[in-house]
Amino acid sequence: MKKIILLGATGSIGTQALTIVRDNPDKFQVVAISFGRNMERGRAIIQAFKPQMVAVWHSRDKATLEAEFPDVKIFNGMDGLREVATCPDGDVLLNAVMGSVGLLPTLDAIEAGKNIAIANKETLVTAGHLVMNAAREKKISLLPVDSEHSAILQALNGENSERIKKIILTASGGSFRDKNREQLSEVTVKEALKHPNWNMGNKLTIDSATMFNKGLEVMEAHWLFDVSYDAIDVVIQRESIVHSMVQFVDGSFMAQLGTPDMRIPIQYALTCPDRFLVPFEKEFQITDFSALHFEKVDYERFPALKLAYNAGKIGGTMPTVLNAANEIAVAGFLNGQVAFYNIEALVENAMNRHASISNPDLDTILQVDKETRAYVKTLL
Repeated sequence: MKKIILLGATGSIGTQALTIVRDNPDKFQVVAISFGRNMERGRAIIQAFKPQMVAVWHSRDKATLEAEFPDVKIFNGMDGLREVATCPDGDVLLNAVMGSVGLLPTLDAIEAGKNIAIANKETLVTAGHLVMNAAREKKISLLPVDSEHSAILQALNGENSERIKKIILTASGGSFRDKNREQLSEVTVKEALKHPNWNMGNKLTIDSATMFNKGLEVMEAHWLFDVSYDAIDVVIQRESIVHSMVQFVDGSFMAQLGTPDMRIPIQYALTCPDRFLVPFEKEFQITDFSALHFEKVDYERFPALKLAYNAGKIGGTMPTVLNAANEIAVAGFLNGQVAFYNIEALVENAMNRHASISNPDLDTILQVDKETRAYVKTLL
C-alpha cells in the first residue's frame, strides 16, 4: 500500500490522481491533501478519502473545515502547505499545485525523505539545481508526471543515458496553432481555453496556446535528465499521440505513444517501473490513426519558446523571472487586463530588465520571484 500526499487535490491532475486511487484501493491510500479555494470539491474529497491532514489557503476555510471534520488536522496558508507536504505517514508527495507555490513544500518533502511525483514543473524551472541536488543527497526518487517527461522516462528505461543524442518533446501547438501572429490580436479567453486534445486547467491551457508550457518543459527536461539545452528539441505533433521521443547516437528513436489521458503518466509516476490497468471507456487503437503528423516549430510564431530556451541557457535567476512574469501575465489575460498576444511581450520585458544571478540560493530565488511579480503587475 503506497500512501500518498496530494497537493492540489481539486485541480485537473489532482482529481485524476484521486480517480486512480479510487480504482486501486488495494494499492494506494491518500493520507494528506491540499486544495486552494474550491471548498465544495475539497469537502467531498475529505468525505470520500478521509485524509489525516488537510491544508487550505484561507484561515476562514480552515475554521469551517475544523468544525465539520474534528478528527482531521486542518492547516492553512503556505505554512499549512508545507506541513501537509511532510505528513509523517506519507510515502510519496504528488505535487500537483500550479505555479511556484509548489517549490517550498517540495523541498520540505525531500528533506523529510519523501519520494516525489512532480506535476508542478515550476518547481524545477525556478530552482532546479536546488531540488535535484537535494534529491540526490537524500537518495529519493523524483519522477515526472507530465506526459512528455513520463514518455522520456519510459523511453530511457534500460538505456545508457550517455548514448542520448536528442530529447524530443512533442507539442500539440495549442488552441491557436493554425493562426498567425496577426490573427492573435482579437482572440478571447473562451477561445484560448479550448485545447484541441487535452483537458487541462486554465493556466496550463493558456500556456499551451502560447507555448510557454513547452518552454517550461524544456527547462524541466534539462534538470530531470541532465542534458544540455542544445540536446533538447521541440516538434509539433498534432494528434498528441506520440508523447515524446529520445534519439540515440546510433540513429534509433524510442517513443512512447498512447491516448491523451493524464491518468497514464500520473499512475506510472506512482508505480514506476511497474504498470497497472487503467480503465478506459474506449480502448486506444493505433489503427484509429491513419497518419501521425510532425512539424518543425516556428520560433517567430511562438516567441515564448525562444524566450524559454534563452532563459534556460542564461540560467541563474533568469528562469525564475520568466516563470514569475508568465504567471502574472497569464492571470492578467484571464482577468481581461492584457491581450493574449501581449503575454510574451510582458515576459520579455521582465527578462530584459533583469541581470541574472548565478547559482542562486533559495532566499535569492524567492526574492527575485517576488520582485518580478510586483514589476509585471505594474505593466498590466
